[in-house]
Amino acid sequence: MRLLRFLPALLFAAGSLAAQPVTTVTLNGQIFVNHGLVGVGRMPANMKDKFGETFGSFSAFTFQPGSWQRNADSSYAGTLFAQPDRGYNVAGTTNYVSRFNKVTVAFAPAPAGAATQTQVGLTLADTVKYTEADGTPFTSLDPTSAGTGTRAGFPAMPQAFNGRLSLDPEGIVVNADGSLWVSDEYGPYIFKFSADGKLTAVIRPPEALIPKRNGADSFASNNPGPGQPVPSPADPVTGRQNNQGLEGLSVSPDGKTLFALLQSATRQDGGAGGTSPRRHTRLLAYDLTNAAAPALKGEYVVALPTYLVGTATRVPAQSELLALNNTQFLVLARDGNGHGIASATSLYRNILVYDIAGATNIAGTAYDTAATPIAPGGVLVAGLTPATSAVLVDMNNAAQLAKFGLNNGPVDDVNTLSEKWEGLALVPALDPAAPNDWFLFVGNDNDFITTSGFQDGTAYAAAFDNDTMVLVYRLTIPTRVVNFSSRAQTGSGVAAHVLGFVVSGAKPKTVLIRGVGPALAGFGITGALPDPTLTVFNSAGQAIFSNNDWGTAGDAAELRAAALRSGAFALTAGGKDSAPVANLDPGAYTAHVTDVSGATGLSLVEVFELPWYDPGR
Repeated sequence: MRLLRFLPALLFAAGSLAAQPVTTVTLNGQIFVNHGLVGVGRMPANMKDKFGETFGSFSAFTFQPGSWQRNADSSYAGTLFAQPDRGYNVAGTTNYVSRFNKVTVAFAPAPAGAATQTQVGLTLADTVKYTEADGTPFTSLDPTSAGTGTRAGFPAMPQAFNGRLSLDPEGIVVNADGSLWVSDEYGPYIFKFSADGKLTAVIRPPEALIPKRNGADSFASNNPGPGQPVPSPADPVTGRQNNQGLEGLSVSPDGKTLFALLQSATRQDGGAGGTSPRRHTRLLAYDLTNAAAPALKGEYVVALPTYLVGTATRVPAQSELLALNNTQFLVLARDGNGHGIASATSLYRNILVYDIAGATNIAGTAYDTAATPIAPGGVLVAGLTPATSAVLVDMNNAAQLAKFGLNNGPVDDVNTLSEKWEGLALVPALDPAAPNDWFLFVGNDNDFITTSGFQDGTAYAAAFDNDTMVLVYRLTIPTRVVNFSSRAQTGSGVAAHVLGFVVSGAKPKTVLIRGVGPALAGFGITGALPDPTLTVFNSAGQAIFSNNDWGTAGDAAELRAAALRSGAFALTAGGKDSAPVANLDPGAYTAHVTDVSGATGLSLVEVFELPWYDPGR
């Protein structure tokens, strides 16, 4: 569904945001705004998970669909699916079982800052280990250099010397049914797991990404387990570089496309020459129309940013990907400095907006083989157009960090940002005064570093404690196509509040359309339309359905559930707002809101696509 865009002046009320924008960037004609850091949360480094092992923080996280809500006191709550990576590396990798954690979140924004770092409350709710279908656990041990794991119905997979499948989980996506997509470092593969952590499917990427040694698949990352040999050669000849796999994973808001981003360039694309030429990495796009057999439909060059160390150019690897729509993404890129590292001061730690709308699609071409690199020696082949980008969030901004007592060095203390930041999760602010505003949660990967750790049956003590941390930024994102909102003064006749939208594609789509008036009072907005009625017209000008007083409708329970799952704020039970769910054929539509009695006032019109909706009728 493509939703028509309105001017920002229509969407924002004067004074709806107290803080001035920290950053405003324009990319392909769209304006993105960073309103700054609005909250911080911490979990102690020595925290244990459900199985009594060190928690390990966030290699990736995402909110459970439908869990995010705004409370009556303007605080928020939700559930994070948080994934650590392969465990604490004492002397190489261990037999730690990869897993995900469920973490309940309580969030109270503090735009002006605070003396505490408690705006984000994080509470462990559950831990689930990843296993094969028969219950055999995965392992974090480095795969063997020669040989692979063979399982019926799956491609050859990374396997450790103990016979278990190896997994270094990096990206995570949670589907509406609770199943998960997980991208990994070793393969680099994408695995699908059931809600209880059992393997159900595997995606093998194009051969250009598969690590090869001596002419064969070789998934070792040169981090052998105890007593195991190092691979020869140490680095793959082609394919992903050691420890530079599919770091980023995200699904489009409509749930139809799975995106995966390689951490940096493949060996043949410049990744063999150190950090300077490894700039041109690859974004993969898989069609999920047939969820049982995802098909590669897109592959694009992503030019990673650069920064200077003295006069030397460096390329920071990317740590996470988040799809805003089908062409635009947030990407976190960073250097290797931070708390506990030789240099505590990071020179580059940014979140960028990328757009592939004008990029060359190389899927299915010779570039999918290692023999035809996209950037030999780090120089992009002529004729290939990479994604465009702009920096939206500078995580090292000293003024923003200082609002919550944080720093970016050079003094190295417990308030210095750690080296690795690898989690991005986006949830709506649910603010009728700023309907395009979102909260971006950013989480660190503390590498299981604690002076009081326990893993794989053994206690360990690192040199320092590296707390799990979450930073939250408020952003204005006009192109996030999950919902579309318009707020306007509303009357009758030509003064009706009218919102146009287009249902694209070849098949009907289910949408939730809301005309909100009285519920705006819960956000401190006065002068709202007292009794809105909503009518939807097709392109021929025919009224195809209408709704009034959603709370008295026979399907009120279904409407309430649809709103919760799509991230919409709750309407007052039995209230006079309007909110129908409709199945619409492809075409152009307009939603008209007026007052039943002809009164005037402010109204909000919202459209949500519900790709998962099944009314059970």
